[in-house]
Amino acid sequence: MRALLVANPAATTTSARTRDVLTHALASEMKLEAVTTEYRGHARDLGRKAAHEGLDLVVALGGDGTVNEVVNGLLHDGPDPERLPRLAVVPGGSTNVFARALGLPNDSVEATGALLDALRERRERTVGLGLAAGVPGTEDEGVPSRWFTFCAGFGFDAGVVGRVEQQRERGKRSTHALYVRQLMRQFWEEPNRRHGTITLERPGVDPVTDLVLSIVCNTSPWTYLGNRPLYASPEASFDTALDVLALDRLSTPAVARYATQLLTSTPERGPHGKHAVSLHDLTDFTLHSKVPLPFQMDGDHLGVRTSVRFTGVRRALRVIV
Repeated sequence: MRALLVANPAATTTSARTRDVLTHALASEMKLEAVTTEYRGHARDLGRKAAHEGLDLVVALGGDGTVNEVVNGLLHDGPDPERLPRLAVVPGGSTNVFARALGLPNDSVEATGALLDALRERRERTVGLGLAAGVPGTEDEGVPSRWFTFCAGFGFDAGVVGRVEQQRERGKRSTHALYVRQLMRQFWEEPNRRHGTITLERPGVDPVTDLVLSIVCNTSPWTYLGNRPLYASPEASFDTALDVLALDRLSTPAVARYATQLLTSTPERGPHGKHAVSLHDLTDFTLHSKVPLPFQMDGDHLGVRTSVRFTGVRRALRVIV
């Protein structure tokens, strides 16, 4: 088996010694090339090269951002599960939503052991992915399309992600406490929290207007707070298209209610109420905003947008589980 290990040296929960141990363990079972990423987008370039060279497997060692880059490299020319290399993930970030949603251990050493067992037993599944692109006829029509593995956000939650990234660039560690602090700051400074600017459009259905927050889920849970899974769209699955949770108000009472529902959410029940919109298994829809809003995918802040078109693609990539 010809394999490539893509390792992010800045991954939150791995050290150089850990990466060496994992590399030797994997190399004992396959013909492995290990590459450490050196710049933003390097993992994407490596994934694209692996696809063009016809490798059997690409292992992403890092957080959700590293996984997202590798996936976008592998699918640069579009999904082709039977031809493209399989993807394996060894979690090394602070949250590791994609790996945990697949049922993998959150510890990198345990995950490596599980990966080797899965390879010996030929365990894999084909998962669906989300694709976000610019909308023709808008100022964002030239924005390149990009795949995401577990979630995207347009509006409030993307603003929180952007604030966290700013803090990390200033040397702060990525912790759950950091996210909570930035969430509160985003809430108090959010100019559109009472009168939303987002409209959700989908073919053959009346648009949903005046939304403040829109979370697009490709799987469930949406994220984790420590060891607690948070279910924004409990029905979301790698086997279906995309789900959406949207809110049309973020007043203090509404935030208190929906935050409590999110913290106590389960695989059977997520946030709900008169200000919540929950949609399941959407293949094609568009989000428009009257003003530019922050946009994120897989926890990576991508700047501001006024329009984004989403496509849910079933059976896009083979993953070792």
